[in-house]
Formats: sequence, structure tokens, C-alpha cells
Amino acid sequence: MRTVLTLLGWLLLLQGTAGLGNTLLGLWPWTERLLVVHHVGFLDGYEVFAAIVIGVLGFVLLALAETVGKTEGRR
Repeated sequence: MRTVLTLLGWLLLLQGTAGLGNTLLGLWPWTERLLVVHHVGFLDGYEVFAAIVIGVLGFVLLALAETVGKTEGRR
């Protein structure tokens, strides 16, 4: 479980960071086809907010994976 949460956390954190960098700075124009923010239709106009939420969700999943790892170690 910890591995899955860690993998999803890093993936979401990467998506949020890259989406924010691409939307605000236009750093990586080739990543537009790779970012979730650009593929979900109802997020049009809210790319910055959605990228921040995705990044924070990734950070929360990483923290949750750490907590799960600590509780599994106690058993």
C-alpha cells in the first residue's frame, strides 16, 4: 500500500509542478499533451488552480504513505 501511495503521490506532485510551470511560465510547451490539466475539459480557464490542487494532493499522498509506512512498521 505504501508503494502505491508513494508512486501516485510523486506522479501527482510532478503533474502539479509541471502544470504550474507550464501554465505560468510556458517553460515546456511540448508537455501540453502530457499534462492532465490540459486534457480535462471542465478545467479550461482554471489551469493554475487545478495544477496547485493536483500538486497539493500529491504532497498529501506522500505524507499519507509515510504515515502508513510508520504504522505498518509497528505491527
